[in-house]
Amino acid sequence: MASGPISRDRINLDGASILLLDDTPMGMSILVQIVTGLGAKILHRCATLEEAQKATESCVLDLAIVDAMPPSGAGYEFVRWLRTTATEPNRYAPVLLTTGHTPARDVFRARDVGSTLIIRKPIVPTVVVERIFRATAEGRQFVMSDSYSGPDRRHRDLGPPNGVGRRYTDGDSFELAITDRPVAG
Repeated sequence: MASGPISRDRINLDGASILLLDDTPMGMSILVQIVTGLGAKILHRCATLEEAQKATESCVLDLAIVDAMPPSGAGYEFVRWLRTTATEPNRYAPVLLTTGHTPARDVFRARDVGSTLIIRKPIVPTVVVERIFRATAEGRQFVMSDSYSGPDRRHRDLGPPNGVGRRYTDGDSFELAITDRPVAG
Protein backbone atom coordinates (compact mmCIF):
# COMPACT_ATOMS: atom_id res chain seq x y z
CA MET A 1 0.00 0.00 0.00
CA ALA A 2 1.37 3.40 -0.99
CA SER A 3 1.87 6.08 1.60
CA GLY A 4 -0.34 9.13 1.36
CA PRO A 5 0.84 12.68 1.98
CA ILE A 6 -0.13 12.33 5.64
CA SER A 7 1.29 8.98 6.64
CA ARG A 8 3.27 7.37 9.38
CA ASP A 9 6.33 7.59 7.12
CA ARG A 10 6.12 11.40 7.12
CA ILE A 11 5.46 11.92 10.84
CA ASN A 12 8.14 10.78 13.25
CA LEU A 13 7.67 11.88 16.84
CA ASP A 14 11.04 10.51 17.98
CA GLY A 15 12.55 13.24 20.12
CA ALA A 16 9.25 15.13 20.53
CA SER A 17 8.16 15.92 24.08
CA ILE A 18 4.43 15.18 24.31
CA LEU A 19 2.07 15.89 27.19
CA LEU A 20 -0.89 13.52 27.44
CA LEU A 21 -3.74 14.53 29.76
CA ASP A 22 -6.55 12.01 30.25
CA ASP A 23 -8.12 10.99 33.54
CA THR A 24 -9.23 7.53 32.38
CA PRO A 25 -6.80 4.59 32.15
CA MET A 26 -8.36 3.42 28.87
CA GLY A 27 -8.14 6.87 27.28
CA MET A 28 -4.52 7.24 28.38
CA SER A 29 -3.66 3.78 27.06
CA ILE A 30 -5.13 4.60 23.64
CA LEU A 31 -3.22 7.90 23.42
CA VAL A 32 0.05 6.25 24.49
CA GLN A 33 -0.36 3.46 21.91
CA ILE A 34 -1.03 5.93 19.11
CA VAL A 35 1.85 8.32 19.80
CA THR A 36 4.38 5.57 20.58
CA GLY A 37 3.34 3.95 17.30
CA LEU A 38 4.45 7.21 15.68
CA GLY A 39 7.85 7.01 17.35
CA ALA A 40 7.24 9.14 20.46
CA LYS A 41 9.44 8.28 23.40
CA ILE A 42 9.25 11.36 25.63
CA LEU A 43 5.78 11.22 27.15
CA HIS A 44 4.43 13.16 30.11
CA ARG A 45 1.38 11.17 31.23
CA CYS A 46 -0.98 13.16 33.41
CA ALA A 47 -4.32 12.21 34.93
CA THR A 48 -5.13 15.53 36.61
CA LEU A 49 -4.95 19.22 35.86
CA GLU A 50 -2.37 19.68 38.63
CA GLU A 51 -0.09 16.94 37.23
CA ALA A 52 -0.29 18.50 33.76
CA GLN A 53 0.58 21.95 35.12
CA LYS A 54 3.60 20.57 37.01
CA ALA A 55 4.80 18.67 33.92
CA THR A 56 4.44 21.83 31.84
CA GLU A 57 6.52 23.81 34.31
CA SER A 58 9.35 21.26 34.32
CA CYS A 59 9.86 20.51 30.62
CA VAL A 60 9.57 21.95 27.13
CA LEU A 61 6.59 20.60 25.17
CA ASP A 62 6.36 20.02 21.43
CA LEU A 63 2.72 18.85 21.53
CA ALA A 64 -0.11 18.37 24.02
CA ILE A 65 -3.01 15.98 23.57
CA VAL A 66 -5.63 16.85 26.17
CA ASP A 67 -8.97 15.22 26.97
CA ALA A 68 -11.78 17.67 27.75
CA MET A 69 -12.41 15.62 30.93
CA PRO A 70 -16.17 15.99 31.27
CA PRO A 71 -18.15 16.74 33.33
CA SER A 72 -15.65 18.99 35.16
CA GLY A 73 -14.12 20.38 31.96
CA ALA A 74 -10.64 20.32 33.52
CA GLY A 75 -9.11 19.76 30.08
CA TYR A 76 -10.53 23.05 28.84
CA GLU A 77 -9.18 24.76 31.96
CA PHE A 78 -5.72 23.27 31.37
CA VAL A 79 -5.66 24.64 27.81
CA ARG A 80 -6.74 28.08 29.03
CA TRP A 81 -4.04 27.95 31.74
CA LEU A 82 -1.43 26.83 29.21
CA ARG A 83 -2.25 29.69 26.85
CA THR A 84 -2.45 32.43 29.47
CA THR A 85 -0.19 31.43 32.37
CA ALA A 86 2.42 28.90 31.24
CA THR A 87 5.83 30.18 30.29
CA GLU A 88 7.31 30.29 26.83
CA PRO A 89 7.76 28.21 24.71
CA ASN A 90 5.10 25.87 26.17
CA ARG A 91 2.43 28.54 25.82
CA TYR A 92 2.73 28.18 22.04
CA ALA A 93 2.76 24.35 21.82
CA PRO A 94 0.08 22.86 19.55
CA VAL A 95 -2.82 21.45 21.59
CA LEU A 96 -5.14 18.74 20.31
CA LEU A 97 -8.27 18.54 22.48
CA THR A 98 -10.11 15.22 22.53
CA THR A 99 -13.77 14.91 23.44
CA GLY A 100 -16.61 12.45 23.10
CA HIS A 101 -19.16 15.22 22.72
CA THR A 102 -18.94 17.69 19.88
CA PRO A 103 -22.00 19.90 19.91
CA ALA A 104 -21.27 23.35 18.54
CA ARG A 105 -20.97 24.89 22.03
CA ASP A 106 -18.18 22.46 22.98
CA VAL A 107 -16.34 23.01 19.70
CA PHE A 108 -16.57 26.78 20.23
CA ARG A 109 -15.42 26.36 23.83
CA ALA A 110 -12.38 24.33 22.68
CA ARG A 111 -11.56 27.01 20.12
CA ASP A 112 -12.09 29.86 22.57
CA VAL A 113 -9.76 28.44 25.26
CA GLY A 114 -6.96 28.17 22.68
CA SER A 115 -7.01 24.59 21.38
CA THR A 116 -5.26 24.20 18.05
CA LEU A 117 -7.59 21.45 16.80
CA ILE A 118 -10.21 19.09 18.20
CA ILE A 119 -10.42 15.30 17.89
CA ARG A 120 -13.77 13.58 18.35
CA LYS A 121 -13.85 10.27 20.19
CA PRO A 122 -13.64 7.40 19.52
CA ILE A 123 -10.06 8.29 18.60
CA VAL A 124 -8.84 6.85 15.32
CA PRO A 125 -5.05 6.76 14.77
CA THR A 126 -5.30 8.12 11.22
CA VAL A 127 -7.24 11.13 12.49
CA VAL A 128 -4.62 11.76 15.17
CA VAL A 129 -1.87 11.61 12.53
CA GLU A 130 -3.80 14.04 10.30
CA ARG A 131 -4.42 16.46 13.20
CA ILE A 132 -0.76 16.35 14.30
CA PHE A 133 0.29 17.05 10.74
CA ARG A 134 -2.16 19.96 10.41
CA ALA A 135 -1.34 21.41 13.83
CA THR A 136 2.38 21.43 13.18
CA ALA A 137 2.39 22.30 9.49
CA GLU A 138 -0.25 24.97 9.04
CA GLY A 139 1.63 27.78 10.78
CA ARG A 140 -1.32 29.80 12.09
CA GLN A 141 -0.33 33.01 13.83
CA PHE A 142 -0.54 33.09 17.62
CA VAL A 143 -2.87 35.76 19.00
CA MET A 144 -2.65 37.29 22.47
CA SER A 145 -5.26 39.74 23.67
CA ASP A 146 -7.19 40.54 26.84
CA SER A 147 -9.91 38.04 25.98
CA TYR A 148 -8.07 35.34 23.99
CA SER A 149 -4.68 33.66 23.75
CA GLY A 150 -4.05 30.92 21.22
CA PRO A 151 -3.72 30.17 17.52
CA ASP A 152 -5.59 32.45 15.15
CA ARG A 153 -9.13 31.09 15.08
CA ARG A 154 -9.64 32.03 11.43
CA HIS A 155 -8.39 29.00 9.54
CA ARG A 156 -11.29 28.05 7.31
CA ASP A 157 -11.22 28.76 3.60
CA LEU A 158 -14.58 30.38 3.01
CA GLY A 159 -13.78 31.36 -0.54
CA PRO A 160 -13.75 34.85 -1.96
CA PRO A 161 -15.96 37.47 -0.31
CA ASN A 162 -19.41 38.37 -1.60
CA GLY A 163 -19.36 35.70 -4.30
CA VAL A 164 -16.63 37.47 -6.26
CA GLY A 165 -14.35 35.07 -8.10
CA ARG A 166 -10.72 34.65 -7.17
CA ARG A 167 -9.52 36.19 -10.45
CA TYR A 168 -10.79 39.23 -12.27
CA THR A 169 -11.48 36.95 -15.24
CA ASP A 170 -13.90 34.78 -13.23
CA GLY A 171 -16.82 37.09 -13.90
CA ASP A 172 -18.03 39.63 -16.40
CA SER A 173 -17.42 42.54 -14.07
CA PHE A 174 -15.49 43.32 -10.97
CA GLU A 175 -16.67 45.78 -8.34
CA LEU A 176 -14.51 47.14 -5.61
CA ALA A 177 -16.40 47.65 -2.36
CA ILE A 178 -15.20 50.68 -0.46
CA THR A 179 -16.14 50.95 3.18
CA ASP A 180 -15.35 53.40 5.93
CA ARG A 181 -13.64 50.66 7.96
CA PRO A 182 -9.89 51.02 8.39
CA VAL A 183 -7.78 48.34 6.76
CA ALA A 184 -5.47 46.45 9.12
CA GLY A 185 -1.92 46.54 7.92
